Amino acid sequence: MASSQLFIILSVLAIFVPSTLATDYVVGDDKGWTINFDYQAWAQGKLFYVGDNLVFNYPKGAHTVLKVNGTGFQQCAAPLDSVPLTSGKDVINLATPGRKWYICGVGQHCEVGNQKLVITVLPSSSSSAPSSSPSSWPSATAGPGPSTSSATTSVGTRFALMMVTIAFGMLMA
Repeated sequence: MASSQLFIILSVLAIFVPSTLATDYVVGDDKGWTINFDYQAWAQGKLFYVGDNLVFNYPKGAHTVLKVNGTGFQQCAAPLDSVPLTSGKDVINLATPGRKWYICGVGQHCEVGNQKLVITVLPSSSSSAPSSSPSSWPSATAGPGPSTSSATTSVGTRFALMMVTIAFGMLMA
């Protein structure tokens, strides 16, 4: 009886714990959100999942974070009704899969300082397979290899935790 209850508890944990282990990605790592930084190279090799967070660190008043669409990203222009994030420690939860575009709205930071980021968010790592086609996944870009990430958890950790929990539950049954 006790082992079947333990199995049920572990099964529930295997389902819900991976989704609570969201990864916090500090945009730009130790450089933060600033001008003259290659954010496409920073994002290269990283897998962003629904539930993860982007953390934009910068001196308050020096920059902003604006969510835009693909056209706004290319033109460095935000919609007139967009509300900039200005705290200097802005956290954006990646709630839906798909392409996400962010720019700085201060002066010419986007146009001249290349202060902009585009990522592709994949469905939650607890789902069985990405629903988007490979052509919409992050593409390789020229530049250095993947940078060291300041992510607090990894997809591998999530998967390993889920598999260990399931295996332990099966042994206890």
